[in-house]
Amino acid sequence: MKGWLWTALLLLGFAALAAATAAGHLQDFDRTLMLAFRTGDTGNPIGPLWVERLFLGLTHLGDWRSVLGIAAVVVVYLLATGRRATALLVFAAISTEALLNNLLKEIFDRARPDLVAHSVEVSTTSFPSGHAMAAAVLYLTLGALLLPTQRSRARKIAIMAAAIGMTALIGISRVYLGVHWPTDVIGGWLAGAAWALICWQIALRLQTRGKIERAGD
Repeated sequence: MKGWLWTALLLLGFAALAAATAAGHLQDFDRTLMLAFRTGDTGNPIGPLWVERLFLGLTHLGDWRSVLGIAAVVVVYLLATGRRATALLVFAAISTEALLNNLLKEIFDRARPDLVAHSVEVSTTSFPSGHAMAAAVLYLTLGALLLPTQRSRARKIAIMAAAIGMTALIGISRVYLGVHWPTDVIGGWLAGAAWALICWQIALRLQTRGKIERAGD
């Protein structure tokens, strides 16, 4: 029940954020935070060059090529170890996330930021961030899959901290590189986390019914 409660809270948070963003109530927040990642020159991100290169590398871990590549490796591994139902669930979670994000982008049809220079090329609409949403679904799902394989509480905390940290850094990279408003990224995190939780709850339900393998089976 707690999982579904958190899912509902995340979805309510997304709906509230989307409504406030559409009404223009968060423009000052977006502008202030985006400019905080810039020097006095709006075309120059803060920090030395290696920081920009770091975020350029991180942001690619949330694009569709990397997400599909990592998901494919996980699916192949699960199939090779006989966990076919789990592999199907991972595939479904990632593929449906992509469809859902495209649908949400079409619905909200928000223009990309023009406040600062873009450090990477973009072509789709802005809300919610596809990178932030895909990262949340992929890395949180992988973290959830790994948790049952660990007995140590410290290792479980480390795994989820790594999953959350990767999701956070990929989202932050989109604002740092100037291609998303902060609210786009927050929306992506909320929607992605909610979708990951939904898939996780479905997996738990199927496990109790014996229709999906448990870790270690």
